[in-house]
Amino acid sequence: MGRIFRVLILLVVCLVVGVYGCRSGRGDPVRSVIPETLRLPSVLTSGAVLQRDMPIHIWGWDVPGTLVTVELAGNAVSARADDEGRFSVYLPSLAGGGPYSLRVAGTTTITLDDILMGEVWVCSGQSNMEWPVRNSNNGGQEIADADFRRIRILQVPNRSSVIGQDDVDANWQVCSSDTIGGFSAVGYFFGRNLHQSLNVPIGLIDSTIGGTAIEGWISLEGFQSEPQCSHLAEEAVAMGQDNDRASDGARGPTSYFNGMIAPLTGYPIAGVIWYQGESNAGNGYFYRTLMPLLIRDWRSHWQQDEMPFLLVQLANFGPDEPMSFAEARPGASGWAQLREAQSMTVRDTANTGMAVAIDVGDATDIHPRDKQEVGYRLALAARAVAYGQDIIYSGPIYDHMRIEGSTIRIYFDHTAEGLVAKDGALLWFAIAGEDREFFWAEATIEGKTVVVRCDEVANPVAVRYAWANNPQGCNLYNTANLPASPFRTDDWGDGTP
Repeated sequence: MGRIFRVLILLVVCLVVGVYGCRSGRGDPVRSVIPETLRLPSVLTSGAVLQRDMPIHIWGWDVPGTLVTVELAGNAVSARADDEGRFSVYLPSLAGGGPYSLRVAGTTTITLDDILMGEVWVCSGQSNMEWPVRNSNNGGQEIADADFRRIRILQVPNRSSVIGQDDVDANWQVCSSDTIGGFSAVGYFFGRNLHQSLNVPIGLIDSTIGGTAIEGWISLEGFQSEPQCSHLAEEAVAMGQDNDRASDGARGPTSYFNGMIAPLTGYPIAGVIWYQGESNAGNGYFYRTLMPLLIRDWRSHWQQDEMPFLLVQLANFGPDEPMSFAEARPGASGWAQLREAQSMTVRDTANTGMAVAIDVGDATDIHPRDKQEVGYRLALAARAVAYGQDIIYSGPIYDHMRIEGSTIRIYFDHTAEGLVAKDGALLWFAIAGEDREFFWAEATIEGKTVVVRCDEVANPVAVRYAWANNPQGCNLYNTANLPASPFRTDDWGDGTP
């Protein structure tokens, strides 16, 4: 119902804009040079995938006052370029399919060919989303097999800026062995799974930079809307007023949003997949504010309040951590905190989903190569969250607990037909009493619950599972072969480890 309502509202906008013309209003980047001829943004090129079942937004620049007419699939809409040369129109939505030709006529005429209508997803984050197909597991064969003419890819060049940009230097390409090697592996495997399950064209936009913190991907307006981020808003404003820094290359709050997301927000999309957090693992508690803020912020700029947003929970990484009474007791973990913030975001934010990756990491490499499984799990989440399919799309997620004498019983959502302990007894469960001292515990599956106990803790009050940077061997799954997300039942330390 929500999607139908959005389409009706956008159709009204379509009629108004088609008659009068307007600026995009999506991020309000301003061009300083008055155009001398017709130009379209780089996201509108031949070979593009446009979002199906939504009014089609076409914009660009021409000589101020020029009447620009846009034609697609028998529909035509006109608008005049404003005083800065900007024009913007909406065409009626189309179902999936194509190819179509798109004709834009102003001072000159531009014709875009091989346009498909399908599902468009933005793939963003830091290096694990940026990681290319060629460096994933079996990369050579994956590239050789990448013949999907109805998957189209657009790779946004790395660019940071203290002011919002209105364009990117990119163009759409057909997915093939010649084009896919340097593209986001997670994005590609996600899109391939989605294409095969939905049987519609898929458009993938790769907008990623390795090593970036989430603060760089949130807009100034986003920070200004969140009282806990007022210091970041002030920093971003100061950067924009500093002539020595007001140029491409500035790195800080808002800089990647300005350079690599703002130019995309006029392009209707199905949703976003997001893999980021490694650079924020030192302050997972603040990530509880930043991750939901980024989602609200992007939805606001895209003017899609219910836009699906799917994230990847951080994989296991770091030195092998012992799990036995003789070697060590459970300790603190910054990465576990960050994963908790990601879980809380999905729990508390509508139209979101999460791919758990706690079992596909690499102890010695922050960039695990098994991007196929991550893409598959994201596609499962998309099929359920974005497309309403009644499928099992998540592993077990902690719901609540009950103290039963000297044991604690853990209840979960997303148990499928039941819980499974892979490769023997359950590992990585820990239990504590009122003294908050954790001990490794025995955990047993009973139906769709797990019962946790330890002789050293006679009166337990809290349980943690896989609460470590690299809990290798954590083995709680559901019958759909999807892993449980790490969790804790306590909130001791107000978010500190």
